[in-house]
Amino acid sequence: MTDRIRTDIAHNARVWNYWLGGKDNYPVDRAVGDQVTSFHPGIGEVARADRAFLGRVVTRLAGEGTRQFLDIGTGLPTADNTHEVAQRVAPDARIVYVDNDPIVLTHARALLTSAPEGVTEYVDADAHDPEKILAAAGEVLDLGRPVAVLMLGILNFVLDTDEARGIVRTLMAAVPSGSHLVLTHPTLEPELGGEGNEAAMAFWNENATPPITARTREEFTSFFEGLDLLAPGVVSCSRWGAPEAAAVAQFGAVGRKP
Repeated sequence: MTDRIRTDIAHNARVWNYWLGGKDNYPVDRAVGDQVTSFHPGIGEVARADRAFLGRVVTRLAGEGTRQFLDIGTGLPTADNTHEVAQRVAPDARIVYVDNDPIVLTHARALLTSAPEGVTEYVDADAHDPEKILAAAGEVLDLGRPVAVLMLGILNFVLDTDEARGIVRTLMAAVPSGSHLVLTHPTLEPELGGEGNEAAMAFWNENATPPITARTREEFTSFFEGLDLLAPGVVSCSRWGAPEAAAVAQFGAVGRKP
């Protein structure tokens, strides 16, 4: 596995870890992270807001009865991972994490433990392959019961919007009524201060991996076609469940399958 870990090019999971104050990153990740910050000084706030959004959503869904979580694009373990938040509310919650970065896999196996009443598993798979994800998740989760499908800051790495919609449709078609889709996604829209993302993303795509794209509010909202958006709808992820928070250039929303 170690031969899959490249230390000569920045990788999203490690740069994100750096922005969150973690230690699981390399000099190249810190250098690119600092350069991106010079283009978009608020990127650290985006990372923290995205993480806080995760905590608020999982707390709410677990409190309302959701006991199964499929977290695609896990990233490197930090504080308050999905299983920790969910099992704090519901110790019997079952969580499947999915990522395809070998360094994430290494740390996930070491750090992602479960409450004895629940289950936490990790799947080495790519978000571009939802059928593989579902097959593996189905060995741990009961896909006949509601599942919260989380893709935080992941669809922005699927550059073709039609393909991204297809991934979402495949995942949500496999889970029953009462399931939820939880998404965050960067945007260039100036109402959320997204102007800084353009230069930052251009630099990222020339110097790091995987390549990234932003989407408009309309494009982001299209991922929830056929689902009922929970209040407050599509907002800055920092303001979902925290309406007084400062906006960041990252949409967040939760949809429920009717």
